[in-house]
Amino acid sequence: MNRRKFLAAGGAGLAASTIAAPAIAQSSPTINWRMATSWPKSLDTIFGGAEYFANRMAEMTDQKFQVRVFAGGEIVPPLQVLDAVQNGTVEMGHTASYYYVGKDPTFTFDATVPFGMNYRIMTSWLREAGGQDAINDFFKDYNILPMPAGNTGTQAGGWWRKEIKTVEDMKGVKFRIGGWGGAVLTKLGVVPQQLGGADIYPALEKGTIDGAEWVGPYDDEKLGFYKVAKYYYAPGWWEGQTNLSLYINLQQWNTLPKTYQAMVRTAAADANTRVLAAYDFLNPQALKRLIAGGTQLRYWSKPIMDASYKATRELYAEESARNPKFKKIYGPWSDYLNAQDEWMRVEEQQFDNYMYARKSV
Repeated sequence: MNRRKFLAAGGAGLAASTIAAPAIAQSSPTINWRMATSWPKSLDTIFGGAEYFANRMAEMTDQKFQVRVFAGGEIVPPLQVLDAVQNGTVEMGHTASYYYVGKDPTFTFDATVPFGMNYRIMTSWLREAGGQDAINDFFKDYNILPMPAGNTGTQAGGWWRKEIKTVEDMKGVKFRIGGWGGAVLTKLGVVPQQLGGADIYPALEKGTIDGAEWVGPYDDEKLGFYKVAKYYYAPGWWEGQTNLSLYINLQQWNTLPKTYQAMVRTAAADANTRVLAAYDFLNPQALKRLIAGGTQLRYWSKPIMDASYKATRELYAEESARNPKFKKIYGPWSDYLNAQDEWMRVEEQQFDNYMYARKSV
């Protein structure tokens, strides 16, 4: 090659490198965000899911995107995560959207709906049937972008000091429950109480409440509910699954490079799978320990389930009539659930029924 041409080509290459380097650096900035959660640190499942997300972000960005995770109460109270993210007190949150149904019952669709979807159907609705787009549109008014970042699967029906054999037995019971399930139980005479995870045991121990639900055997065992309540009911019909959401302040989200936005979505999806897998692994072991220790497992009677379902349907209708935002999501959500239930009955239910009914081999 002619020496002059070689030098010219080399000079062009050096110039290109000089120009490209700052662009690359700018596309991978160093970021330090804070995440407020609704969870106590003791729960390696649900609080651990938030930590898992933070660790994945650090790994994928070569430690450039750091998220510091705070337990409920460390920055803001457990049930004020939405406000903290909306107002920019923190850049991120990890919570369950049904804690905020007092602001608008439409929040329930981002978490769980009594007698609603299971995990499979919820994931399908969010990802493939336009559910996430509908949720995102609703959340714009709160300056937040939500995305799934954990799921509990079907939850337990809670701890009760006395046996609940009839609907009449539920009347006047002060019961800790999160979200819209409390509105249904109100119709049955229960007095719902909404408390953060760390506040439940003291209230139960002191008799401020008569019963409580949280998630399921593993978390409930860690929180110690079995020490002060004997009867453990199933299923938690108010939570056929519960989607745990990563909240991101919209202004902060819009400052992120596209590559970082993609990584956030990937880390959230990883956390979503990890949390559910952890619960499925740990809950069966914990339930065996609880029963061996004296916990009395009970199943809701059909009359109680029927009364609860009837009250739930009434609540759907009432809220749809008075709340256009709720109605806008409820219609397509309900249609999708009905169609999926029909499909699940054909294959999934048949297989599951056989497997659960067969003798061990």
